[in-house]
Amino acid sequence: MLIKDIMERLDAKKERVIDIRRHLHAHPELSFEEEKTAAYIKDFYREVPVDAVETNVGGHRGIAVTIKGAEPGKTIAIRADFDALPIQEETGHPYASENEGVMHACGHDGHTAYMLVLAETLAEVKDQLTGMIKIIHQPAEEMPPGGAIGMIDAGVLDGVDAVIGIHVMSMMETGHIYYKSGNTQTGRSHFKLTIQGKGGHGSSPHMANDAIVAASAFVMNCQTIVSRRVDPFDTAVVTIGSFDGKGQFNVIKDSVTLEGDVRTMSQEAREIVEAQVRQFAKGLESSYGVETTLDYENDYPVLYNDPEVTEHVRNALVEASIPEVESVEETGPLPPSEDFAYYLKEKPGCFFYVGAMPETQEWYPHHHPKFDINEKSLIISAKAMAAVVVSYCGSNKSE
Repeated sequence: MLIKDIMERLDAKKERVIDIRRHLHAHPELSFEEEKTAAYIKDFYREVPVDAVETNVGGHRGIAVTIKGAEPGKTIAIRADFDALPIQEETGHPYASENEGVMHACGHDGHTAYMLVLAETLAEVKDQLTGMIKIIHQPAEEMPPGGAIGMIDAGVLDGVDAVIGIHVMSMMETGHIYYKSGNTQTGRSHFKLTIQGKGGHGSSPHMANDAIVAASAFVMNCQTIVSRRVDPFDTAVVTIGSFDGKGQFNVIKDSVTLEGDVRTMSQEAREIVEAQVRQFAKGLESSYGVETTLDYENDYPVLYNDPEVTEHVRNALVEASIPEVESVEETGPLPPSEDFAYYLKEKPGCFFYVGAMPETQEWYPHHHPKFDINEKSLIISAKAMAAVVVSYCGSNKSE
């Protein structure tokens, strides 16, 4: 059987996928700056019998690889991201980041490692495949506007029947695979509000107009958006992550800049939050006599897993009976946002999750300086994606 052949080939590469991940982990690069990582990926494919390798796809070092089966069939796209974060690593690993202040603190090194080895393996058996496999190595998932938009505009999804992605998850138990149909991860927005008052001496507030007071009112007003404006059966989070009001104890602040983060699980909630933020910002002008400038940006949309494709993926994972996988189970919605959502707006697809909790059971969340994954999740990810690919592109002649 084709799937059995692929699994055996992947088993023979278990140590290699770990070596690749550790190399990438030691050499992380920030979003839109992944020059050496992109070169590493490109070099990997020099000796791999794929049918095409396109570089600088989307203008930001994206790489698109094509593997053609021996016969016509469906076209499936599979994606792995490869950027890191501006975090100083604190894991103490011998393969810890060698780049000061930059760390693979989200697992994208693991995504790239498993995808490279899987792509090589699929290329080795392409005479037993049908249709076409498009492999998307995407930069800049972490930073808006994200790398997905440019790659989509460059045509990586042209002719694609389904697009599939995986994320390893440190808080999910290793050996378990998780999926969810429908709205699965939040959409994201962010804003920057500048409040211009009139500075003055702390002893004479009547001669000034305190921007800190107005900004504080805005912060408190924002706390009512979720509790009083959003449907309680919907999901929204509003966070003021930056309040730049530092000054001197006896000086009334002239201006203050706030920055906020918004997460929503529906378009309706996204529109409500934006309208309320704009209303509160404008209201400060009449209530406090200040001037306001608001920059509000909606970026990553809600991640929506197509129900039919998600069920197809679930069945493929269950039927593959991957030895390292104890269960394939449904998860609840997840709060983080993900630019894979852009692909899912264009084509039906599924983004699912592979448990990567360290064996010690002591885990740190994604984007933490001590974030780590169980490297067993790498071979599980490769096998899981292989099962899905074969379910779409496996030749009956190989069975």
